Amino acid sequence: MDWVGALQSGNRLAIARLLTQVENDTPQGRAALDEIFPHTGKAHLVGVTGAPGVGKSSLVTQIAWACRHPADGKAPRTVAIIAVDPTSPFSGGAILGDRVRMRDLSGDEGVFIRSMATRGALGGIARATVEAVQVLDAAGFDMILVETVGAGQSEVEIASLTQTTIVVEAPGLGDDIQAIKAGILEIADILVVNKADLPGADQTVLALRAMLNLGGSPAGELHHGFPTEPETPARHAETDVGWEVPVMRCIAIKREGAAELLRMVDAHYQYLRQSGELRQREWGRILLAFDRLVQQTLVERWRKSATPERIENVMQKLYRRELSPYQALDILVPETTPRLEVEERQQQR
Repeated sequence: MDWVGALQSGNRLAIARLLTQVENDTPQGRAALDEIFPHTGKAHLVGVTGAPGVGKSSLVTQIAWACRHPADGKAPRTVAIIAVDPTSPFSGGAILGDRVRMRDLSGDEGVFIRSMATRGALGGIARATVEAVQVLDAAGFDMILVETVGAGQSEVEIASLTQTTIVVEAPGLGDDIQAIKAGILEIADILVVNKADLPGADQTVLALRAMLNLGGSPAGELHHGFPTEPETPARHAETDVGWEVPVMRCIAIKREGAAELLRMVDAHYQYLRQSGELRQREWGRILLAFDRLVQQTLVERWRKSATPERIENVMQKLYRRELSPYQALDILVPETTPRLEVEERQQQR
């Protein structure tokens, strides 16, 4: 099948089928990813994350609505949404109910919504989210919105997948100190206080601004930590003032503040392009995605090569403390353990 032609023609059935193939990690899905990859890298990737109950789905809906109904007279933009839901550790199922909250977008041919289960993956997104983004990117969507599961302080993987990261807060989720120390705030390019009509919204805004004033915007440090692309010129701190993380107010259920938020998202994308940081982030994003793929592939190959009986035998010895974890590693994965490291440990024993 000509997947490139099918995707770029807007064949929604083909998009849905390929997403299913990719999510199930089939050989057909992998072959299709090889085919479509040269046609990716054009969409604006926007991540939306935050704690459960802050209104991420409602906010994503309104951002997509603003893209489809621009108030400034510009042409409507096509939008794809990936909504990640947690998988039950007991039943293995997922509700995938985010689309229920996106009824305002139903029937719009310029919007494509896909729900994905985490399937046990940590970090706030599903294992196949990176590949799903590639499919939707190749399909020609202007903006791809990725909504994470209700994330905690350490679930920050979305920042390595997207170009613009929106962190959503809401009044009443904790005291000022809790807001300041939350690690997830460190990945924000834009901070949004949703449900801004509730009591305590002013205090939440002040707490977030205090965090930014105390520590600056650490989001850039995360992204700038990627290895530098060889063709990207060095940036000069004395001339580059950087991106100043804004704190915005929204009331998503009333569609208040969504248009302003979209303008800020566009402004951040424009900043990335003008400063050269967009290429830097894209370089880092590809490196991290490939690194995860290498890890996943090596683990899968090891599990296929190691017999269950051998693993069970070594694990029994490990359980009885007859072997240390490093000794068990030397036995089960000798080809991936550096020889010098093994020899050094043997000499020390």
